[in-house]
Amino acid sequence: MRHLAAICLDLDDTLWAIGPVLRRAELAMYQWLAEHCPRVTERHDLASLRAVRERIVEAHPERRHDLSFLRRQALLQLVSEAGYPGRCGEDAFAVFFAARNDVEVFADVRPALERLRSRYRLLALTNGNADLAMIGLADLFELSLGAAEAGAAKPDPRIFAALLDRAGLAPGKVAHVGDDPVVDVDGARRAGLVAVWMDRFARPWPQGLAPPAYRVGDFEDLARLMP
Repeated sequence: MRHLAAICLDLDDTLWAIGPVLRRAELAMYQWLAEHCPRVTERHDLASLRAVRERIVEAHPERRHDLSFLRRQALLQLVSEAGYPGRCGEDAFAVFFAARNDVEVFADVRPALERLRSRYRLLALTNGNADLAMIGLADLFELSLGAAEAGAAKPDPRIFAALLDRAGLAPGKVAHVGDDPVVDVDGARRAGLVAVWMDRFARPWPQGLAPPAYRVGDFEDLARLMP
């Protein structure tokens, strides 16, 4: 691994667990709507709000990679149907986004990344809409690229190519570390990067998918793999 110049990191479910965060964020948004736009919550529960968002995804397949756009559009539709101005949808999204970025980073992440950045350039690549500045990790990364900005989501090779182009790096000089076997591991290796599976919870590898060349259980393992 000494030939590598950079480590590219997935964010959600690699640096923190995202499931509980999204549930809390959606609840915070719903409670804000109940207080400020009650006609929306009189018509919808959390499940039907998600159903509206799914219909927005179906209506805008070309924007599937842009999660903020999809959630905003759903909220704008909901408040409009209930007779509220569009700014209410924007305010509801702001509540969601603040809570979505209130994450608990795994304890081993910062110490390991502080060690690794003395040897490697650190990059972030995400399909989500996490804000590293709000989360408090922006100081560790040279650059961060999300699917919305790249115009494509992992495992599409275009998002990997966009990151490499911005960083001025050849794919063989970069290791991509992520939790998802298809999106992160197979996507990265198909794009020519060195793929490292972050398997924090000892999950089974998908049948029919070529196993990863490298597997780590946490960021301490990663720091040992890439000293």
